[in-house]
Amino acid sequence: MIVLVPALLMTLLYFVYKNYPMPPGAPRLFDRIGITMLGILPFVVMFLITAIAMQRERVSGTLERLMTTPLSKLDLLAGYGTAFSIAAAVQAGVACLVAFWLLGLKAAGSPALVVLIAVIDAILGVALGLLASAFARTEFQAVQFMPVVVLPQFFLCGLLVPRGQLPGWLEAISNVLPLSYAVDALEQVSRYTGATGEMWRDILIVAVFAAVALGLAAATLRRRTP
Repeated sequence: MIVLVPALLMTLLYFVYKNYPMPPGAPRLFDRIGITMLGILPFVVMFLITAIAMQRERVSGTLERLMTTPLSKLDLLAGYGTAFSIAAAVQAGVACLVAFWLLGLKAAGSPALVVLIAVIDAILGVALGLLASAFARTEFQAVQFMPVVVLPQFFLCGLLVPRGQLPGWLEAISNVLPLSYAVDALEQVSRYTGATGEMWRDILIVAVFAAVALGLAAATLRRRTP
């Protein structure tokens, strides 16, 4: 399920827009929206899975037992993060494979760059999920972080409305949300045949956000679960 959900959702999106009328010569709506969703879907799915799974580890007492070992907090979360990130990389890769080779998604740039961005977005979801789990006391509370952490980024990332057309205060908020830069990087790939400096800058910003979230998750890791 972890691996297949984004690919299945991309397939559903393809059929939703399959018969949508477009002017002659205009790119398909699926091509414009689909490439952005390749970054958003792995991020959302991995955030939920990581937050819930880590909270389950806390409730079961597994984390507390691990904390009695010589492992540091950062080492512990890095281990969990690595395991989830491997699953995230496979998930993002399968979603991109299905989108480009089965559903015919088209982009000016290389599909390999889309895969790279999708993987980094999924890892960002893992890092934010680890951080959110530190503040949740139940699995239900972990799920409740989704509308707080994920949905505002979805609304303001530029998918629904271009960020430049947002009210000034909303655009300012979008400028400090990592998913905005992930979407910008994907849009660069959709427009240009080669990698651009702006794309690499956006990827670096997303990676820094993920590293900071992992560090904050380690700093807030409790040695005892209340």
